[in-house]
Amino acid sequence: MKKKHKIVLGVLVVVIIGAYFGIRGLMSYIETIESNLDQLIDFKISNVDILKVADGTYTGSYEAFPIIAEVKVTVKNHQITGIELVKHESGRGAPAEIIPSKVVEAQTLEVDAVSGATYGSKVILKAIENALNNANK
Repeated sequence: MKKKHKIVLGVLVVVIIGAYFGIRGLMSYIETIESNLDQLIDFKISNVDILKVADGTYTGSYEAFPIIAEVKVTVKNHQITGIELVKHESGRGAPAEIIPSKVVEAQTLEVDAVSGATYGSKVILKAIENALNNANK
């Protein structure tokens, strides 16, 4: 009987230690996500002078874990004629996927973020900015 108690106690100790380190790892993961998203609160998107961008299709991306965006921006006659959202991983930020069409319509990166998808909106805008800046390199 004593051997059985020792085994049960040993298993219980292993489970408690595993749970402790599992919770610490989860908390660290959550803190990383919160830190990345907090950086997006006051995140500035710089408008790019489209008159300096040559015709072509340019790629850009941006990541603020857990949000990722990759875009292809097409410029013709110094106008943004299309933006393809190649990749957008954002959890519940799918409403932000309207941002590329807003940028094409307004011909500027100075568009309002989508309510409820502010972080996703900013990450997509930064990916577009990066694509246009890649055109000038």
